[in-house]
Amino acid sequence: MYAASSLTEVFQELDTDARYNFAGSNELATQIREGGEVDVYAAASPRYPRELQTEGLVETPRAFATNRLVLIVPKLNPRGITSIQDLRAGKPKLVVGADGVPVGDYTREVLKRMRLSSLLENVVSQEENTKGVVGKVALGEADAGFVYATDAIAAEKDLLTIPIPPKVQADVRYPVAVVIESDQKEAAERFVELLFGPEGRRALERAGFGYPR
Repeated sequence: MYAASSLTEVFQELDTDARYNFAGSNELATQIREGGEVDVYAAASPRYPRELQTEGLVETPRAFATNRLVLIVPKLNPRGITSIQDLRAGKPKLVVGADGVPVGDYTREVLKRMRLSSLLENVVSQEENTKGVVGKVALGEADAGFVYATDAIAAEKDLLTIPIPPKVQADVRYPVAVVIESDQKEAAERFVELLFGPEGRRALERAGFGYPR
């Protein structure tokens, strides 16, 4: 099972017997192109499953969850940051997802909508997945970072979460697809159906994910 890092906790709760590879959605797509042995691919953006489908590597992707972007700061919040606008003062150190990583692309989209792309000049680290962003901020190596709401919930003992206005939010959708070369098709299809069934819905909801309309 290849899945976006932001799905780590909920997938491990949902199926404790599956073998997982959690990483950035772009990195996982590259591994599939290179022949990685995998049965199911769950991404944090429609982009990579759509590309892989076009290349004949995965079956038709289906969106099973949504998310939203938030700003996180260390629990002690030494800079006293309470909104994205506060990031305009004093050049706080920011950590974001790298270009091509879904959370990084969503971050740039939100900042562009808010006309705050200049904040990217204060980025001290670009991470390959959401766990990297959470780790840097939790350890105080950065003053703030952008992750999904579900990542903030999972690390709430170490972080403070600052919401982002709905009108500038990115459309964060998680598609899942069975890999065409899978030699465990039945098991792969069962997992996909589990995601869309009552048990999957409840687990995703508990973790803070939304349901695509």
